[in-house]
Amino acid sequence: MLKLAILGFLYEQPLHGYELRRHLAALAGHVRPISDGTLYPAIKKLEAAGLLRRETEPGSAAAPRHTLHLTEAGRAELLAALRVPDELDISDENRWFTLLAFLRHLDGEPGAQRAVLERRLAFLRTPASFFYDGERPIGAEELADPFRQGMLLIARATTRAELAWLESTLAALPA
Repeated sequence: MLKLAILGFLYEQPLHGYELRRHLAALAGHVRPISDGTLYPAIKKLEAAGLLRRETEPGSAAAPRHTLHLTEAGRAELLAALRVPDELDISDENRWFTLLAFLRHLDGEPGAQRAVLERRLAFLRTPASFFYDGERPIGAEELADPFRQGMLLIARATTRAELAWLESTLAALPA
């Protein structure tokens, strides 16, 4: 998801590496802080793949600053990833939020946005739990453990809120 987030933020505007890191931290830092040892190799890899380019500018002090720009190939890569996300991007909450943060970049393609939201809706409507009795999902009401019960109740409330949002957003999107 780091690749998607980098491309997504650079789609919006060119950024310096430290600005990009701040944006990434705001998006997912509470879940997974992005270290320099992760970010800068990812930037170099995307640059080598032709998905972004680096421009050097004079710095306000002595050191030059590098601004990262998305290339046309990077734009195409981002839009393709948004149109047809991996199944894990739909089912994993952290990956889903990253995808959702940039889904607006398909603004001229409401059908593609709708298809992604419908996949998430179908996933959320499938009965699931953190705990199972064989193949059967265990509900919060079946548990005596207040901590596991809390996990399930919080997940249920979050799912209900997301289902309501998905349904209203899908109703508002052009068919």
